[in-house]
Amino acid sequence: MRFYFVLLALISPTVLAVADDFTRFRGADATGVVADHPRLPTQWDESKNVAWVADVPGQGWGSPIVVGNRLFVSSVVADEANIKPQGGLYLGEGVRDPAKGIHHWMVYCLDIDSGETIWKHEAHTGRPVVPRHPKSSYAAETPTTDGERLFVLFGDLGLYAYRLDGELLWSQMIDPKKTNMDYGAAASPVVHDGQVIVVYDNKEESWIASFDAESGHPRWRTPRDEVMSWATPFVWENDQRTEIVVPGQRLNRSYSLDGKELWNFDGDMSVLVIPSPFAAHGMLYMSSGYVGDAHRPTFALRPGASGKLDTESGFQQNKFIEWYQPTASPYNTTPLVYGDYLYTLYDQGFMTCHNALTGDVVYGKQRFSPKGSFTASPWAYDGKVFCLSEDGLTYVIEAGEKFNILATNPLDELCIATPSVADGKLFIRTLTKVYCITQP
Repeated sequence: MRFYFVLLALISPTVLAVADDFTRFRGADATGVVADHPRLPTQWDESKNVAWVADVPGQGWGSPIVVGNRLFVSSVVADEANIKPQGGLYLGEGVRDPAKGIHHWMVYCLDIDSGETIWKHEAHTGRPVVPRHPKSSYAAETPTTDGERLFVLFGDLGLYAYRLDGELLWSQMIDPKKTNMDYGAAASPVVHDGQVIVVYDNKEESWIASFDAESGHPRWRTPRDEVMSWATPFVWENDQRTEIVVPGQRLNRSYSLDGKELWNFDGDMSVLVIPSPFAAHGMLYMSSGYVGDAHRPTFALRPGASGKLDTESGFQQNKFIEWYQPTASPYNTTPLVYGDYLYTLYDQGFMTCHNALTGDVVYGKQRFSPKGSFTASPWAYDGKVFCLSEDGLTYVIEAGEKFNILATNPLDELCIATPSVADGKLFIRTLTKVYCITQP
């Protein structure tokens, strides 16, 4: 045992990855469900159960990610004032002109115990060349990590890889394209088995590509016949194979780890595809639910499909589609499977619950009180589901067959980013800050 502690001292300040690291959007397994921990709180406000608050300059809506004792977050700082993001639904055009002035694309590393800045790095300096969604920022993506390196994607700009101590290892610039309604990019990167996967759907030349995690060299790039999807890809490790799943407005698709298409099907998805796929109970869950569309589907799929799935006789007639609900999907948020229940948080301030195994309705739309609108995806621990509104109010919902609000926790600032959880600490990113929330 003494040798173990001596060894730790010798290798310091190397960051040691641990099992509960929060390594990508919605956590290492992409479900938003984290292990119970005695310090994870049910109640908080701007001072109660707050270990520290760190100011983060600029704007960014990516979730914080955590490796060992370090938290990483990206942001873009503008030298001139521009249109400030606001909550609510935008049913029209984006900001049609690029933001004004010089911008600084930044990466920050914070100590998770104190909130102090360990290092920061300016990845790029210049003027934006593409517009963006009025609610978004030029740092909309959540970084990811393989436990040794940090990968930061600024979607219309480039992919950057760092050592965890802040050394820039490599970068791959991205040729910016026109996106639907000038909303800009938003899909986060994922890393698996030595490769970083990036999806860039746009109106000119959409693609999914892989970059070598160590060197940054492109491994493969596959064109995509898509124009309007922003979902983060999902590496589905099922009992038959490992595949990369990407939903799309035209086709939902799966790819092999070398970029070959494995299967696809037309899910009659929403015109805007934003929720990210994930797996639970051996099934894959996919959804899209733009509020202006009549068909807002949620699918649960079994592994093993190949080629084009036949759905002409109905979605549930295909043996690989376990169940399907035609109007159950949210717009921006990603649903959550916790236990045997699938919880769907709607942007307009409702929640529904379905049986995750069968798709049967457990309870229909229940309105939050006080009312709120939502962009951040829900998360769960300790028998509770947590929903963060754009006003900074977190609703604590009792998991189970009945909709019951147990508590409401205010932070009173615009919140778009999905929170993160690691080491008994909840990290909530607001417009200007990162809160570390934990019970003493």
